[in-house]
Amino acid sequence: MIHALRASILIYLLVIWAGAGEAVEPALGRYSFTEAHMGTRFKVILYAADEESANRAAKAAFRRIAALDGIMSDYRPASELMQLCKKAGGEPVRVSDELFFVLTKAQQVSKLSDGAFDVTVGPVVRLWRIARKTKKLPDAEELKKALALVGYQKMKLNDEAHTVQLTKAGMQLDLGGIAKGYAADEALKVLEKHGITRALVAAGGDIAVSDAPPDAKGWTIGIAPLLDPESKPSRYLLLKNAAVSTSGDAEQHVEIDGKRYSHIVDPKTGIGLLGRMSVTVVARRGIDSDSLTKVVAVLGPKRGIPIIEKMPGISAFMVRKTEKGEETFRSGGFPKFLKK
Repeated sequence: MIHALRASILIYLLVIWAGAGEAVEPALGRYSFTEAHMGTRFKVILYAADEESANRAAKAAFRRIAALDGIMSDYRPASELMQLCKKAGGEPVRVSDELFFVLTKAQQVSKLSDGAFDVTVGPVVRLWRIARKTKKLPDAEELKKALALVGYQKMKLNDEAHTVQLTKAGMQLDLGGIAKGYAADEALKVLEKHGITRALVAAGGDIAVSDAPPDAKGWTIGIAPLLDPESKPSRYLLLKNAAVSTSGDAEQHVEIDGKRYSHIVDPKTGIGLLGRMSVTVVARRGIDSDSLTKVVAVLGPKRGIPIIEKMPGISAFMVRKTEKGEETFRSGGFPKFLKK
């Protein structure tokens, strides 16, 4: 009897001792911050114990995003990316860890998609920026010259030396289809270093999230409707520790001679994509979801979705307008939409 009582007390004490090391999460408040970077508005939503902690973490995250913008912008002449492009046609150039990482990832996606995603498309993109302003198609001869500078094979990366060589003079890199997703990833890392483990970082159509909010199983994220992106979404995803990107022609396009051209350009033809469509990709990291939306958009569902299905942990959903209405395509593993 005494032995049994002692054993019970011992077990009770062990349970108390084991539970003593478990940290009880304090009540968390929801805080939201917005700043303009990389040609879009970055929004950070986070849960923190107090306003001071939230402000400190958010400011650090935005500083990281701003630093990456200074490295990867193709609008700023002084950016590291533009300084690299100035040396196109010359010797290999040693670059920062961040730029080398993003260019390496870009090359991987280019090889995987046979060039459907290609950051060397910069000269063509610049012609289409002018086209959106003038409402005129790029000149055929200028487009031909620009296409001659495009091709991911013309960008040589050296892992050991950490160098990048652009083999033809006049080459221009455009990281618009990958840098924002990477910046969202990096912002989450900064927030985590500041003790923030429940957060969302949105950069236009690119969103990365960490742990779920305290009162939910995940972050509820709406996918903008194809024809009216300003209206209330009809499709929602519930995500945590994931990234989701949506690309299409809803916000950036130009209509010329009765045709609607997307800002997404086919690197092989140099022509903006035609037709109303939207692609959503879910992945673990924003750098993947951001770049892979362009692969599916350029290749279409028949060629693009099989590529996605070969990649573990990545899935895609595509909507496009047809004469009969909306047509949808879904890769295996794409999360189910919430019932609203």
